[in-house]
Amino acid sequence: MLTLPNLITLARLCAVPATIWLILQHRLDTAFLVFVGAGISDGIDGWLARVRNARSALGAILDPVADKALLVSVYVALAGIGVLPDWLAILVVFRDVVIVGGILVLWVLGQPPAIKPLLISKLNTALQIGLAALALLLAGFRLAADGLLDLMVWAVALSTLASGAAYVTAALRRPWSAPRGGS
Repeated sequence: MLTLPNLITLARLCAVPATIWLILQHRLDTAFLVFVGAGISDGIDGWLARVRNARSALGAILDPVADKALLVSVYVALAGIGVLPDWLAILVVFRDVVIVGGILVLWVLGQPPAIKPLLISKLNTALQIGLAALALLLAGFRLAADGLLDLMVWAVALSTLASGAAYVTAALRRPWSAPRGGS
């Protein structure tokens, strides 16, 4: 269970509170560096898991949890200090709550879904990461690119809505069987 890729993932998960603390202390330059480091570690742990044939059930759960914990927390913290719009942070969090809630409901109903990221979801994640990094970079190093930041905010908003709608649509279109058990 404690493979090198899993230890790297755990370190990335531990970077979440540090990143949020840095953002709340307005140390966005350092938060940017930690965020980039977390992104690099995500690539490294995945590569190591493949190369060393060290994939594990724990890693399959921890990796997306670490990624989402960092990304959602950064959005909430950046909205909290006024770097990103609060409505965007709410939208990003709400999409994830709908997806996770939907998965939990399907499990409870005895209909466990095959969890497979959609193409629009991968695009959404890439845009969310890009916007978080851009916002931290611009605010942390006092750079100006307001037009680019605004464009990215709207790209993330639209892709977040499209991704959430795609998951809900896919869940509604799936074949349903009678719940197991019960009377």
